[in-house]
Amino acid sequence: MAFGRSERSEDRFLSARCLPGESLLAFGANYGCSRRAGIFSVGARYIVPLGVIYIAIMPTPDLGLDKTLAALGLSEAAQVVARFADVRARFDAESGAVHDESSWKQFRDAWLGRKSGVLTQITDNWLKPATPELKRAVGQQLNELRAHVESQIEARRLAIESGAEENALTRDRVDLSLPGVIRPVGSHHLIRQVFQEIEDIFFSIGFSVVEGPEIETPYYNFEALNIPEFHPVRDDMDTFYIDLPKGSPTPLLLRTHTSPMQIRTMEKQKPPVRVIVPGKVYRRDNPDATHSFAFHQIEGLAVDTDITFCDFTGTIEYFVKQFFGPSVKTRFRPSYFPFTEPSVEFDVSCPFCGGTGTSNGATCSKCKGAAWIELFGAGMVDPAVYGFVNYDAKKVSGFAFGIGIDRLAMLKYGIGDIQVFFQNDVRFLRQFP
Repeated sequence: MAFGRSERSEDRFLSARCLPGESLLAFGANYGCSRRAGIFSVGARYIVPLGVIYIAIMPTPDLGLDKTLAALGLSEAAQVVARFADVRARFDAESGAVHDESSWKQFRDAWLGRKSGVLTQITDNWLKPATPELKRAVGQQLNELRAHVESQIEARRLAIESGAEENALTRDRVDLSLPGVIRPVGSHHLIRQVFQEIEDIFFSIGFSVVEGPEIETPYYNFEALNIPEFHPVRDDMDTFYIDLPKGSPTPLLLRTHTSPMQIRTMEKQKPPVRVIVPGKVYRRDNPDATHSFAFHQIEGLAVDTDITFCDFTGTIEYFVKQFFGPSVKTRFRPSYFPFTEPSVEFDVSCPFCGGTGTSNGATCSKCKGAAWIELFGAGMVDPAVYGFVNYDAKKVSGFAFGIGIDRLAMLKYGIGDIQVFFQNDVRFLRQFP
């Protein structure tokens, strides 16, 4: 059926894109092409004003596949060979238009289909009805054509699969020149950073780090540290007690300092002992800018033969200068702690005003004009403490100190409120990566 002067848009579209002698099945009608134009892509989809056209390879009557050789007027072997050459040329032309899996399946079925494939039609219409004189030539040509068709169809399949793999690799390839995905990286909390810095300083001069439980017994928290049950200093170190069932063998409490581990360490280890004990401690303090019911400490202990106050002084001064810098000055003031004798308060020159008491012409807000800032308490271990751990107080001596980590962090980094350490405000934490 020729298009003639059809005004339908799909007719004009088809007639402009097919080869002469081809036929197309579109919208249920078989269209013949009358002139050479562009070639359809097999399996392609074309959108026209009245709908969508799907293109598929259809066996065409110009090869005479639906007729016998006699009806085609072929009576000699040479004519049969020429006709098979035309079929082969048509196959090669259509094979070049197959570029994806969908069109390959349509192409395969059009040529190898059992019911209406080209090879099946040749067998039914050319081979079987052929005269004995032509049957040998038809069979030979058909076998050669079948081998060619099958090999080329398989080759097209491998090429399509290879191309699909290459496309997938190209699509999924990682471009290493592109900037990477930036993911937020966490960091240690400022308190943990100060802990680590102090531990490194003491570790460098021979101290070991030990840790212990935050829930303690009154014996280790108080009594073994020379603080008996009715000692008045317990009022200053009031703490939280655990509500235990009746009949429990001993009361439990949240430790008020990390000093209990000093006792536990000396119970297990004979002199020499050099340890620091970092950890969290608890006291019944009302929260304000400088107080909290939970805070952090590092207790230090050194016990050996012939340890003197001079050893203690050198150790503490080394630590302070390593932590705050070599320009700071130190001093001792007499004080009292039940587990040390003599006891001292250790002060450092104000790192904010340089020990002058003034800053920018005004009184320093950190040291209140005193030029000194109290850091921590310390002293020589009271001989009474050695009696709880079976040390001979006549042969050994030592010193102990307790450092408030939160206070040191506030002084070093200029933080005015201890509460910010526990509020988990990311804006604050990001200032200390």
